Amino acid sequence: MFRRIAITTTALALVAGATLTTQSTPAEAAKGWQVGVGIAGGLAAGAIIGSALAQPRYHAPPRAYYPGPVYRPAPAPVYYRPAPWSPAWYNYCSHKYRSFNPNTGYFLAYSGQYKFCR
Repeated sequence: MFRRIAITTTALALVAGATLTTQSTPAEAAKGWQVGVGIAGGLAAGAIIGSALAQPRYHAPPRAYYPGPVYRPAPAPVYYRPAPWSPAWYNYCSHKYRSFNPNTGYFLAYSGQYKFCR
């Protein structure tokens, strides 16, 4: 899009410069070289003006305000463990640990020690 605008602006400036500088009286028009010099001068002036108009304009982006992040504390973890020696406790421990002994309440850990199921 910018390229199309730059080419259009440059072409318009070239035509305007050539038109403005080639206006001469009929007596001057009889001398053909003056018309050529006028056209060349107009094209040069149009090229300078057109390139000045077609330059990109850099603007600083607007400064945006973004509020900082809001840090909220994590909710406290809630652990619902069944009370020891209850039917729910037996069910939980026997499903969680294959080595659970319901008579003692202990299970065999990977370290080789027996631990109480909590």
